[in-house]
Amino acid sequence: MARMAAPAPAFTARTLTFLRRLVRHNDRAWFHAHRDEYDAEVRQPMVALVEQLAIDFKRIAPDLVADPARSMFRPWRDTRFSENKAPLKTNIAAGFPHRALGRLQGAGLYLEVSPTGVWMGGGAWAPDTAQRLAIRTHIADNTDRFRRIVRAPAFTRIGGLQGRQQTRVPRGWAATHPAAEWLRYAQWLGWREDPAAFATAPDFYATVRGTFRALVPLVTFLNEPLVAQAAELPQENWRRTRENR
Repeated sequence: MARMAAPAPAFTARTLTFLRRLVRHNDRAWFHAHRDEYDAEVRQPMVALVEQLAIDFKRIAPDLVADPARSMFRPWRDTRFSENKAPLKTNIAAGFPHRALGRLQGAGLYLEVSPTGVWMGGGAWAPDTAQRLAIRTHIADNTDRFRRIVRAPAFTRIGGLQGRQQTRVPRGWAATHPAAEWLRYAQWLGWREDPAAFATAPDFYATVRGTFRALVPLVTFLNEPLVAQAAELPQENWRRTRENR
């Protein structure tokens, strides 16, 4: 008898119920009292999803890390510099960085499930000044290739290139440069958003995988100059640069 395929990773209505309750009871005592429920209904579904992505990334995104210990975000908020002192995030999220750059560095993929919606996307979210210059130079030097990436049907179906833009082409490039429209970006992203209930849909994982597959060419392109930039720095200087961001 043929073995039945394992069900695709997905969240449940209990996941969303817990996150909605967390919005109403965002305090440490309540969370600790319900930690087992959080682990079973919120954390473990994300662990299963990340572990399945680790398998699929071997084929569709071999340079990206999918590992629960490195990809998943802690439930605790950093409130040191925030007026909002609520201690807990009311979502479950995971990021998938380039293995040569590390967590929260360079371009990567990201998934978040919250009581109000699902966000899945990727690209370069917060490049620093040197990284923006490296990315823009890479786009200017490889305009035709970048055009093919951002105009690919699979990419345009999820909304095309998005992100914060400057009003003018940055200094160093003419306003008539063939890549002018993309050089104005300060973020280079693609994403889709869905209602929270979509996290429980039978095709949820297939949609995550398909969206990530469509984003991988952009993420790969954006990381190329950043990986080269990192390799040129002495290891200790690169570590300090990352830690001081």
